[in-house]
Amino acid sequence: QVQLTESGGGLVQAGESLALSCLASGRTFSSNTMGWFRQAPGKEREFVAAISWSVRSTWYADSVKGRFTISRDNAKKTVSLQMNSLKPEDTAVYYCAGSNTGYSASPYGYDYWGQGTQVTVSS
Repeated sequence: QVQLTESGGGLVQAGESLALSCLASGRTFSSNTMGWFRQAPGKEREFVAAISWSVRSTWYADSVKGRFTISRDNAKKTVSLQMNSLKPEDTAVYYCAGSNTGYSASPYGYDYWGQGTQVTVSS
């Protein structure tokens, strides 16, 4: 079993940057696809970005492409999300998630989740 802990959320102004980090515990992290999702109040949880276990493949939602960058360090068991040019519509709770079965843009494709970290972008 893998446990995930996110950190790095906070309050920033539009146009600023923020970096999120997710620390994993467990033995299977390096073989799993990892992703970031977000959920705003009253909305469904939505895909943000994902990265393959080999780091060779990354995927992004159209809404964040060119602004966000996902990375991972398998030796340190961390997944990071660098968020630049933040917009008020990026405000949400951000969740780190892991998949035992490969890439998916659906939250149902992920097997374990962190507790989430709040990101608030003011205009």
